[in-house]
Amino acid sequence: ESPDSRVYVKDPTSTSKITRTNTLLPGQVFQRMEEQKGSGKVVVGLYPYAATHPDDLGFKKGEKMMVLGEQGDWWKARSVATQKEGFIPSNYVAQVDTMETEDWFFKDITRKDAERQLLAPANKPGSYLIRESETSKGNYSLSIRDADSAGMDSVKHYKIRKLDNGGFYISPKISFPDISSMIKHYHNKADGLCRKLENPCVKPKAQRPWDKDAWEISKDSIKMVKKLGAGQFGEVWMAYYNNTTKVAVKTLKPGTMTVEAFLDEANVMKTL
Repeated sequence: ESPDSRVYVKDPTSTSKITRTNTLLPGQVFQRMEEQKGSGKVVVGLYPYAATHPDDLGFKKGEKMMVLGEQGDWWKARSVATQKEGFIPSNYVAQVDTMETEDWFFKDITRKDAERQLLAPANKPGSYLIRESETSKGNYSLSIRDADSAGMDSVKHYKIRKLDNGGFYISPKISFPDISSMIKHYHNKADGLCRKLENPCVKPKAQRPWDKDAWEISKDSIKMVKKLGAGQFGEVWMAYYNNTTKVAVKTLKPGTMTVEAFLDEANVMKTL
């Protein structure tokens, strides 16, 4: 008898139980890993959020929450004050004891975006923000709105450099232990900058992420603009959602794919 044809069966006299260490499918394992990512992190509300669904967690600006799991734009969290649990929009919060909690820090914003926001009517000369440097990863830049003698407004940018001991400086003649200390100093006097700092740039209102169960939207909210391509099962169009957000829309040719298969593909896209 060849070894390949042997069949192994459980010993009928054995009292040990067979245990399965992993009963999750690969996709479920990935989802579980995503949910556990960020668990234990403490965040603080940057804006107030009113719960709109039974499983949401409403919170006030400045309220602290423990993150129980991260999954996409919505995180599960527990309020430190009330011990209530629910889902929160991740862009409404920031990790405690980081610069992200500061009114003057703008994360993931380009130099051009900084100029556009600082020159908005809500800001005045002396308005400023700190942003991550585009050209030097891990470093920061200070952007200030200035005005010349003719009243023409512009934005000046200053690279914030790091010292080997962890300090920061713009001009070598004076350094600071952290960026908060630097901000306080330049609030008191310009000291080489185009002008002293006045008020942090006004932040645009946070956009609420798509609802957890709001993937199905009205066809009226989509305006098809231009066909980008076509395949065996359908076409891809450039379109606008609610006349503001540019999106790509895939349409299904009748009879080429079942609705169930099409929705399965959509569910995969939701996880990207």
